Amino acid sequence: MKSLTTKISALTFIALFSGPILAGTPVLDNRQDNQKARIKQGVKNGELTNKEAKKLIQGQRQLQKMELKAKSDGVVTQKERAKLQHKANIESAKIAKIKHDRQDRKP
Repeated sequence: MKSLTTKISALTFIALFSGPILAGTPVLDNRQDNQKARIKQGVKNGELTNKEAKKLIQGQRQLQKMELKAKSDGVVTQKERAKLQHKANIESAKIAKIKHDRQDRKP
């Protein structure tokens, strides 16, 4: 009886805490890291003003919130992945557009 209770407890623990681990999005995570690096590099070399960088960082936070919501049930569906990729595409385009505008930060 004690062994059965232990097994049930262990399975319950695994079921509760493995969901977010199983719902991995490594491609999106790499992409987010890349986009954050592009923003940081843009600030460093003067392509982005502080105001522009804050706006782009806000977009990255929105993407992160969407990702956490998608992972909350332990499974990221194809539909959720498509929405995340679409949002990442939008944010990437914003970074490119703002980095390559004629407005530079004054040193």
